[in-house]
Amino acid sequence: MKASARNQFTGTVSQVIIGAVNAEVHISLKGGETIVASITKESVETLAIKIGLEVVALVKAPQIIIVTDFGGYRLSARNQLQGTVTQVKPGTVNAEVDIELKGGEQVAATVTNDSVETLGLRKGQAATAVFKAGAVILAIAG
Repeated sequence: MKASARNQFTGTVSQVIIGAVNAEVHISLKGGETIVASITKESVETLAIKIGLEVVALVKAPQIIIVTDFGGYRLSARNQLQGTVTQVKPGTVNAEVDIELKGGEQVAATVTNDSVETLGLRKGQAATAVFKAGAVILAIAG
């Protein structure tokens, strides 16, 4: 599959919670992390999403928020993936920051150069990639 979203996580559906309109789909990654996707009930039916199905979770890099210190705060965003910064690629206005998760998956985030400076982002630093369940697009083979 080719897609413009840099973040493409392959995983297995571990839980599906169906609501009146939307559904919550939990995807287990190989490193033990879980991604939660909020999609419509109709999409669950159309894609025949069920426990055990392999899916690809897509998240565009600008949807990723990087947190280096929660300072005691808790966030409503369901997806909070801890890892280590492997690369910071500055551009004219924005930078791409790559974070490696414990299972080896890479998360690419696009943040402003000011944010890189404010957070002191550098290779080897612990960081958490945060994104809302509604930012996740699910894809299946076939």
